[in-house]
Amino acid sequence: MASILDKKPTRHFSKRQESGVSKKLNLKVQPNSGATAFAKGDVIGENLLLECKTLTEPRKSHSIKKEWLEKNKQEAFSIGKQYNALCFDFGDGKNYYIIDENLFQELLEQVINKK
Repeated sequence: MASILDKKPTRHFSKRQESGVSKKLNLKVQPNSGATAFAKGDVIGENLLLECKTLTEPRKSHSIKKEWLEKNKQEAFSIGKQYNALCFDFGDGKNYYIIDENLFQELLEQVINKK
């Protein structure tokens, strides 16, 4: 039986998710994300800012807060990024992304409806 001392800190799971997302998408992990006024978001690209949210154990649901989406959009704007998204998982390592309607429309036009 595992003791409470065996439980890894939340930051362990967050770093693992951020690293995996950055590698999968060929982006950069934002150093010291959330620790300074300058380092916005968790994963950053040329024109994209991602905020990552993970669970420390597998679950069937994950509550998403509107404030996370609004803060990520504002932070992306403040550092000159055109796009932003929220990345989350259910504690199982499989990531999902939330984007706003404008970005979804662009995705439709560029990829899905491309003829």
